[in-house]
Amino acid sequence: MATIEDFQKLDIRVGKIIEVSDFPEAKKPAYKLKIDFGPEIGIKNSSVQIVALYEKEELIGKLVLGVVNFPPRKIGPFESEVLTLGVPDSEDKVVLIRPDRDSSVLGGKLF
Repeated sequence: MATIEDFQKLDIRVGKIIEVSDFPEAKKPAYKLKIDFGPEIGIKNSSVQIVALYEKEELIGKLVLGVVNFPPRKIGPFESEVLTLGVPDSEDKVVLIRPDRDSSVLGGKLF
């Protein structure tokens, strides 16, 4: 069973998607994101398998939650620095986890 101390090791922050591009080299359909996590964390790259439910244009400016303290992960030629969080829908497609208010602070930590 996980403890509160285990949870506190994760650094989950609010970020804003500022750039989206196709990722044709990925094994499964994916986008490459640039996410702004505010002045403390900065802009980070993330690969996300969300093409089934999201168009590139609609993602710009969306707030998301991401784990910012995992080691970078090489996905083909791309280095993903952040794990952008999502959950499956009824058809097992990824739905992004997002703050429900756009007034959330960039870089704000989940607690």
